[in-house]
Amino acid sequence: MDLSIFPFDSKYAKRFKELNVAWLEKYFYVEPKDSFILENCEANIINKGGYIYFAQYNDEIVGCFAFLKVGDREYELGKMAVDPNYQGLKIGQALLAFAIGYATQNKWNKIILYSNTKLENALYIYRKYGFKEIEIEKNLPYARSDIKMELLII
Repeated sequence: MDLSIFPFDSKYAKRFKELNVAWLEKYFYVEPKDSFILENCEANIINKGGYIYFAQYNDEIVGCFAFLKVGDREYELGKMAVDPNYQGLKIGQALLAFAIGYATQNKWNKIILYSNTKLENALYIYRKYGFKEIEIEKNLPYARSDIKMELLII
């Protein structure tokens, strides 16, 4: 598979939004917090100490994810999406493995994520990569979130 993963470039901000909106509309709906983050991902993720990465397959930008800074050496893995035309090629798993490697290389303490229990395939993959379910807090920013997981890095 000719897949490369590379960091954010503002020329791909529109593609980041497109990938995420397509995913959200397939499974849920775009919530106000999604709109806020996606409308200006550079200001709302990158400029706040976070990261965005893209997956390129055969010269097409087909996937992405973001790390949103939560605390010192603690990030939320979010906004992960793969173009529906390229699902089934394990691009999501490649992005997840890259994300974990990046966190390990940078000696982060942990990665957290929020998901939904109806996304059984995604939860299976998160568990396969070592994420464990933890208690979810009240008053979450996303109505769709009903499960919280973490991966301890060090």
